[in-house]
Amino acid sequence: MGRPDVAAPDVDGRPGDLDERPGDLGERTRRLLDTARYLNLATVSADGSPWVATLEYAWLAGPPLRFVFGSATGSRHSRDVARSARVSGSLFVAGGGPGLDVAAVDGAQFTGTCAEVTAAELDRYHSVFYETVFPDEQQRSEWSLPPNALRAPAGHRLYLVEVERWWLVDTRTWEVDRIDRRIEVAPDELPLG
Repeated sequence: MGRPDVAAPDVDGRPGDLDERPGDLGERTRRLLDTARYLNLATVSADGSPWVATLEYAWLAGPPLRFVFGSATGSRHSRDVARSARVSGSLFVAGGGPGLDVAAVDGAQFTGTCAEVTAAELDRYHSVFYETVFPDEQQRSEWSLPPNALRAPAGHRLYLVEVERWWLVDTRTWEVDRIDRRIEVAPDELPLG
């Protein structure tokens, strides 16, 4: 049974009279970024094979919205990024209980570019990444790589994703028509600062 406050989609498949204010989208984005522990990063190899890596991340307010993650330089996604900076990805959270709680589902998809953090920028992103991934100081001191372990010729690096396009999951009409929709939001219009 559909919710009475949810309008049926228009003929073009877009939601009917449901408008969501940009502020609400910004609040949802912030909540999602603060709640989702992992992001999925999609890359493409030289032979055209797709790949998705699930990565811990820290986010930085924009514009542009940015993600920092750490990875081995020999990993498939790192090799793909070295060849082509174009990436896409997603973040997702859901309620922890059994069954489907559509109201507890939230997620986003994005496209952007990704590059290795340069040695000159490493200090800027190192503490942000490790303080986010390991909020507990004892765990952080045990598991964090020091900056010198993230510079050539070491085998690990930090990477920076700059988001160019951002879509939020739109489940407002899902109970009516079972169609997954996305709401595109310009990352520079989101109140993330």
